[in-house]
This record gives sequence, C-alpha cells and structure tokens, in this order.
Amino acid sequence: MGRIAVLGATGSIGASALDVIARHPDRLRATVLAAGRQVDALVELCRQHRPAHAVIADPAGFAALREGLRDAGLDTHAHCGDEALVALVEGDACDTVVAAIVGAAGLPSTLAAARAGKRLLLANKESLVLAGELLMAAAHEGGATIVPIDSEHNAIFQCLCSLGEQPGDPSRRAPAGVARIVLTASGGPFRGRSRASLADVTVEQAVAHPKWSMGPKISVDSATLMNKGLEVIEAHHLFGVGGRGDEHRIGVLVHPQSLVHSLVQFADGSTLAQLGLPDMRTALAVGLGWPERLDSGVGMLDLLAEGGRLDFEPPDLEAFPCLRLAFDALDAGGTAPATLNAANEVAVSAFLQRRIGFLSIPAVVEDTLAALPAAPAASLAQLHEADRQARRHATQALAGYGQQ
Repeated sequence: MGRIAVLGATGSIGASALDVIARHPDRLRATVLAAGRQVDALVELCRQHRPAHAVIADPAGFAALREGLRDAGLDTHAHCGDEALVALVEGDACDTVVAAIVGAAGLPSTLAAARAGKRLLLANKESLVLAGELLMAAAHEGGATIVPIDSEHNAIFQCLCSLGEQPGDPSRRAPAGVARIVLTASGGPFRGRSRASLADVTVEQAVAHPKWSMGPKISVDSATLMNKGLEVIEAHHLFGVGGRGDEHRIGVLVHPQSLVHSLVQFADGSTLAQLGLPDMRTALAVGLGWPERLDSGVGMLDLLAEGGRLDFEPPDLEAFPCLRLAFDALDAGGTAPATLNAANEVAVSAFLQRRIGFLSIPAVVEDTLAALPAAPAASLAQLHEADRQARRHATQALAGYGQQ
C-alpha cells in the first residue's frame, strides 16, 4: 500500500492527485494532507480520504482544524507549521510526496522529501527555479526518485524512459543520444496578440486560460509566458540540458491545441513526443504508478474529435518578454533564477491586485534582474537572501509602473 503525502491538497493539483489515489484504494492511500489556510476545505478532504495526519500551514488555523476533525469524528491528527510538515515528510508517515505547495513556501518540505529518499512527485516549480542545484544534490544524496508532474516535464520523463533510462534518478544527466528537448506552450489567452494590444488587458482576461484550469498566479504566468520560462529552468535541472553555453539543447514551441506536451529529439534524427488530453491526472498517475501504468480517469485522445490537426509556431518574445528573461536568468546562473522568480511573484501579485498593468509585469522583473546581478549560490541561505533582496527591490519598483 503506497502511503502518499499530498502537500497543497486544497489546490487544483492536490484535487487531481486525490482523484487518482481514490481510484486505487487497493494500492494507494493518502496518509498526509497539507494545506495553507483553508481549514474547512482541508477538514472536508479529511472526511473523504481519512488520512492519518492533516497539516495547516497557518498557525492561526490550528485550533479550528483540530476542532473540525474532532467534530467530524475523525482519528486524523492535526498539525500546523513548516516544522510539523517537514517532520511528517521525513518520517514514516509517507513514502511518496506530492509537492504541490505554490511558491517558495513549498521549498522546505520538498527538500525534506528529497533528503529523506522519498518518491517525489514534483509540481512545485519554485523548488527547482530557486534552488535547483541544491534540490537535485539532496535527492541524489538521499536516494530520492523525482518524477516531475508538470505535463511538459512529465512528457519528457516518459520519452526518456524509451531509452531504458531511469529518468527519476537525480544523478542522471541527459543521455548522449539526446540532441534537444522541446517544451510546448499553449500560448495562453493572448496568443497572437501584439505587445501594444496587451496594454489594457484585465485580470479576468489574464486568468482565463484556454485549456487548463489553474490558480490565478500560474494562470497569469501562462499568459505572460513566464510559466514556460520557469519550466525551461526546471528542465535544465531535471534533465541536464540548457544553461550557459548549451541553449541550443532546449527550446520552446507554441502549440495551441495543448495535445503534444513536449518532444525529445535524438541524435539519430528521431523525435519522440508524448500526447494526451490536457488533464493533470495523467502525469500524476504516471508518478504514482511508475514504472507501471495506472488508470487516471482521463479519456483516450481522439485526434479527429479534437480537430484533426496539430499546429506549432515560435513564441513571440517581443510581446511576451518574460520567456526571454527566463533564458537570460538561466544563462546567468547563480542567484539570477531566484531573483527572476521572486520579482515575478511580486509583480504578478500586484497585477492581480490591479496595482499595475499586464505589461508592467515583465518590466518589473527586468528592472530587478538588472539591479541585482547574479552572484554565486552555494547555500540555501544565499538563495533566501537573493529572494529577499529581489522582493524588496521589486516592491519598491512597483511605484514607477502603475497601470501601464
């Protein structure tokens, strides 16, 4: 019986993970559920899945969680805070961890799972963007298996399995036969629009993704193509491609149908692609069952029913400069990806609060990268300091942009 910790259980990825787990009661069980502040939602999930442990990040919600579990007649133990979550992840409460806490807040528990040698189903982008080298080193030393849950990286994972490789081994670099990895992007809600036409887009328009149902922050990142930029940095750490002097081995194609999730090109001229309906449960089922295949609840892809065509086009880096900025940060290395991520979080939050315009998001990020040149990042403390400085600078920079 696989014991699964679902971190970020009340989010969209958490819901998808729990759906897959519930389909296999004979082999999978959610033993730890963790959430940020949504106590009522967490208690309801505990009613449905009856985990041994429930964790609320916000200490102010601990009493309500404990009382809610008691009133529901559940034996689930209530916990709160990062320390409790890390202890559960490191201990015997689980053997698999779905890391789906949004933002840098997910880093401590993700690192803990890696150090403890767990199977890590990685959906927290920031862990790799902020501290990719440290995370992969921790996973290697701890003997963890990393299975990426982003649909694009999971597609690459599946394609590399065709070589007889062990893609979940964090010590593995890209095999010699891999020539190039190509991530696909839907293009978001503003695909095909000029930069000038994006000046007055609204929050509602930016979060209305044409294919995926996601939270507001990641939806805005998709609209700016920053999401794809972060995925480029992730792919570098996961698969050993890209980075300084190696940019030609990783690329991005806009694919509006979102049916081809990524491609791997090989030295012999072959290209392998993973296709499927745009549903996160497929990637989660791969991670939960690998190397076996599990029923995910996702239907089979019928290309004719989906329109019978697959379109591809290059990304427009003038209209969507966030992708260019991510490549620049990857090339600079060191603290630059952490600076990029922190500045973007500040700018997107301000946009969602209607304090700045859509085009001001990349402007704030570029301003921050220019003001804080990359420095070596040999420790988590250095990365946290870079994150702190970037947030401070980006917050100060907001006043200069406003509703542009």
